[in-house]
Amino acid sequence: MVKIIAEAGVNHNGREDLAYKLIDAAHAAGADVVKFQTFKAKNLVTKDAQQAEYQKQNSGMTESQFDMLSRLELNYDLHKSLVAYCQNLGIEFLSTAFDKESLEFLVNDLELKTLKIPSGELTNAPFVLEHAVTGCDLIVSTGMASLAEVESALAVIAFGLTNKHHSEPSEQAFSEAYNSAAGQNALKRKVTLLHCTTEYPAPIDEINLNAMTTLESAFKLTTGYSDHSTGITIPIAATALGAQLIEKHFTLDKSMQGPDHKASLEPDELGAMIRAIRDVERALGNGIKGPQSSEMKNKSIARKSLVAAKHIKAGDVFNESNLTIKRPGAGLSPSSYWSQLGRIAQQDYAEGELINA
Repeated sequence: MVKIIAEAGVNHNGREDLAYKLIDAAHAAGADVVKFQTFKAKNLVTKDAQQAEYQKQNSGMTESQFDMLSRLELNYDLHKSLVAYCQNLGIEFLSTAFDKESLEFLVNDLELKTLKIPSGELTNAPFVLEHAVTGCDLIVSTGMASLAEVESALAVIAFGLTNKHHSEPSEQAFSEAYNSAAGQNALKRKVTLLHCTTEYPAPIDEINLNAMTTLESAFKLTTGYSDHSTGITIPIAATALGAQLIEKHFTLDKSMQGPDHKASLEPDELGAMIRAIRDVERALGNGIKGPQSSEMKNKSIARKSLVAAKHIKAGDVFNESNLTIKRPGAGLSPSSYWSQLGRIAQQDYAEGELINA
């Protein structure tokens, strides 16, 4: 079953009441998971770092990343309350850590069993390793990355998952772990790769959705898609292509001020996307080609049979002039036409009567 992550991210705008409302909306829409972002601005960014262009455009503000992120932090005590709230509703809580302190909090205090490595951290090998050594299941987003960069990150993860003897990290150790049977088995058990285009919103002609299947082919791991496009079309298409996990940003109101609201779905759109994904998932079926139960009643109506083109007497020879093919399909199959030519009719047939023997 396709797992659907409703990405609340920082669309709570730093407000406790909106965080709870986002959980309610994700649950009502039918999402499996609601995901937030956990960080300390002081650990994440320098005070002089500027916002990305999309952040400036979407928020309408020219403040620094540090000032923006400081307003969007969720304190640790609220995290604990949000986890409890999710547990009561029956929706999984997930959060992305952007610094070591936050990662340790998610693992040691919240005891999360699944972690998300965001696209921007894929080449941050020390941080990737810190994720891997937790032993948690890892969702790895690959926006902005080449296949070589993805492979490098997976090598670090393989080392972290299998380093039983606590050897020192190194490029050689990473490579050996990645190329070992134990490393590959650990990756298959623990890692899901997400194709992603890191732009908000992502241009349709740069989605490159087929790259998701390239990831699956290259690494033989569970794959999915983290969507930053507008609307719901692309996640639905990703499901049809075989995505096992879909992640999509959502908000309570696109007109709210903040960096991600404009590229997010509103609750009714999130619900429509999830319903469509579930429909596609059911429609994909088991892949075995054969008649479906709903088709059986239509077989005799839609298919054709051998039919007497004119009156045929017992003892006549079936030939091209006295045999034809018409509906319904309750008589001999037209595929037996050539084998019937030259045979002797065993009974009389009125014109239009189905040939049964």
